[in-house]
Amino acid sequence: MSWHAGNDPVAGDPQSCDALELVIVPRARDIGGFEVHRALPHGKRQMVGPFIFFDQMGPAQFLAGHGMDVRPHPHIGLATVTYLFDGAVMHRDSEGNQLEITPGAMNLMTAGRGIAHSERTPDHLRAHTHSMSGIQSWIALPEGREEIAPSFQHFAADILPTVSDRGVEAKIIAGKVYGKASPVETSSEWFYAEVVLAEGATAPLDTDYEERAVYIAIGEVEIAGERFEAPRLLVFRPGDRITVKATKPSRIMLLGGAAMKGPRYIWWNFVSSSKERIEQAKADWKSGRFDPVPDETEFIPLPE
Repeated sequence: MSWHAGNDPVAGDPQSCDALELVIVPRARDIGGFEVHRALPHGKRQMVGPFIFFDQMGPAQFLAGHGMDVRPHPHIGLATVTYLFDGAVMHRDSEGNQLEITPGAMNLMTAGRGIAHSERTPDHLRAHTHSMSGIQSWIALPEGREEIAPSFQHFAADILPTVSDRGVEAKIIAGKVYGKASPVETSSEWFYAEVVLAEGATAPLDTDYEERAVYIAIGEVEIAGERFEAPRLLVFRPGDRITVKATKPSRIMLLGGAAMKGPRYIWWNFVSSSKERIEQAKADWKSGRFDPVPDETEFIPLPE
């Protein structure tokens, strides 16, 4: 997805317990004809583990003949994770990958030294009214791996490990959660899971990772006596045991990992530990030095 910076709101939520470091109220904006809620980057927190960008897309309703159209655009120094709750997205990239992304599947595009891609609603959905919702996040690559070769990994929904227990349905998207490990290969230590909770059900937040957060996508949860409704990103301090209880039927995302060494520079769709590398990427896109995306004739120009 292509990104432009926006202003952060002032979060008014009280801290729920000593373990809770920050409550982020995502800022809403329109991208490609539908609304997204952006939790990261935030003025008080650039990353949680390597997660440097976190967008909840929709839920959106498209009339027949309409859909999402994100034209080809470039990335460097990061990996994108597209995870859908509803709908579908046709992914095309400059490495020749072309795949329809569907709900519950893990789709990890590693930009590394540079990739361009587009994201569009598939033609078969445009024939009628349809909906779309999900999460797109960016994972900053560690220094020393920012210039690796671009790649794309796809794991269908039925391949990812799951956990089911007393009103809790969890899917392990990346890393290891609740004793089960995702098959996804990652460039650093991070985890990501979708957890669907029935009203009254509880789920722990593992203490295994240095930086951890819970994103409330749908519903409302209670932690240490305080209630938080969607959408919210709750960032926790290391080590403390956290239990999340759903006060309404809820969908949450667990995320985080090892802290990154040093901050990252972000400009448009580029992430890097070097300002000079971002300047080079800007020049490369403006001059047409990125490989083209097959079957695409449009592109998003470099912002002036």
